[in-house]
This record gives sequence, structure tokens and C-alpha cells, in this order.
Amino acid sequence: MTPAPIKPTATVEDLDKLDIRVGTIVTVEDVPKSSKLARLTVDFGDHRRTILAGIRKERTDPREIEGRQALFVVNLAPRPMAGEISEGMLFDIGFADGVTPALAVPEKPVANGTRAG
Repeated sequence: MTPAPIKPTATVEDLDKLDIRVGTIVTVEDVPKSSKLARLTVDFGDHRRTILAGIRKERTDPREIEGRQALFVVNLAPRPMAGEISEGMLFDIGFADGVTPALAVPEKPVANGTRAG
């Protein structure tokens, strides 16, 4: 893989707009109207959210990530996808570069809802 060019300069204020938090993936289910989307139920400590992620074609068994902590963008506007609503975005590594994605995970367990950055 050849690394992509660096994107234009962002300010600290730009980064402060993103709310990236650790959550534990409680369940992974197929989205019936999509061949690529999975419905993740994610525990953020004080609440749970449904987040749709295009991981079904990237993994032999998407349910293998149940019980794992990962990073999620939680302050995106709810987005309709395949007849359902996604309440955030799984923050993964590799998809934009055509590499089989990997979860972005904390190096050790931390409390659900902990902010990144």
C-alpha cells in the first residue's frame, strides 16, 4: 500500500468538533435491506445507541466483534441507511485506503463513554 497524501491542515478547533468515544459493542445483527450493513448496539456507559456499519463484506463473521471496545464518532446527525437510522459512526482503520479494515481500539479497557483526543 502506498500512503495517501496528507489532507489539508486542520485546526485544533476542527478536531474539537468531533466527539469520539469508546463504546462496547453489545450485539451485531444483519440489516435485512442491505448486504453490507450490520446493526451494532453499542454501550456508551450512560446510554446505548444503534450504529450501522458496512462491515458484513469485510469480515467472515461480523459477530466476532461483539464484546469488543472500539472508537465511535457520536455527534454526527442521525442518518437513514437501508430503512434504519444510524446514530453515529464506527471509527475504523484502513477502509479509505482499500485495506481490510481493523477496529480502532483502546490499548487497555477503559470506561465506556471515555472521550478520545
